[in-house]
Amino acid sequence: MVNNRVDKCLKVREMNCWRLSIMKAMIIMNPSSGKEKANDYVEKIEETLKSKYDDIDIRKTEKEGDAAAFATEACIAFYDAVIAMGGDGTINEAINGLAEQEHRPALGIIPLGTINDFARALEIPLDPYKAISILEDGKTIAVDVGKIDTAYFANVLAVGSIAEASYNVTPDQKTRFGSLAYFMEGAKSFLSGDSIELSVEHENGKWEGDSFLLLAALTNSVGGFEALAPNASVNDGKFHVFIVKKMSIPKIATIIPSLLKGELKESEEVEYIRTSFLNVSSSKDHVVNIDGEEGQRLPFHAKVLPGHLDVFVGM
Repeated sequence: MVNNRVDKCLKVREMNCWRLSIMKAMIIMNPSSGKEKANDYVEKIEETLKSKYDDIDIRKTEKEGDAAAFATEACIAFYDAVIAMGGDGTINEAINGLAEQEHRPALGIIPLGTINDFARALEIPLDPYKAISILEDGKTIAVDVGKIDTAYFANVLAVGSIAEASYNVTPDQKTRFGSLAYFMEGAKSFLSGDSIELSVEHENGKWEGDSFLLLAALTNSVGGFEALAPNASVNDGKFHVFIVKKMSIPKIATIIPSLLKGELKESEEVEYIRTSFLNVSSSKDHVVNIDGEEGQRLPFHAKVLPGHLDVFVGM
């Protein structure tokens, strides 16, 4: 009887070890991204992953929140990798599903959106087939994640009328003009002269005043412009904060070349701050833009979570 129990225990242990040794990957795809060509890439991803992963699970998003729910499920079930296919919104959701969990699978990104800021910052090819090819080597790096109150983000926070103007960009404008669509809407707001009163606490002190725009970047790519925050790294543990002060319309025109050349922080009309946290408030009602999407209202607290996610890269 004792021997039988011992044998059963050994068999259970062996089965558990076998289960733990199984490599599992989940593909989260947004069928409406990439001009609805996402289905064309799934077969190639499966072919690329099958040499390393025993189980490959495919999940298709149907509504807002699906990508986050699928990513959380992958964490709970101890998947080894989550491959997110879609635009910045889908990637942001996947990160929110992963970031809160104790076990976090490595994240693969297949960019199918208009801007693809996070992919640009990580030097992940914007061509989907080339992005898929980097999954073969399985190389990952630890990247920073931002947390704003209870939400997570990978790229940028923005506050101001310019950031709010991005909500007016239509799907047709994004298709026709790409990242320029956001720039054009932002320029209209910039030239209108609308500013907001801000109070900004950071690790080196406090800034208060009227501002056209507060931008807190985790990476060097913001709105498709990779020179905007050239000193930002994906794992330096800091927000790179640009506060564009209230100024006259003639002066506004003088800082646009600095913005395009990545020299914005050199302008005397811009306050530049490196910090691991931010507390931002205003006397008026304003909404923060989180990775290009409409987020919560001020005030907010944000901090950097250093090296919080492992992401597949080709560099």
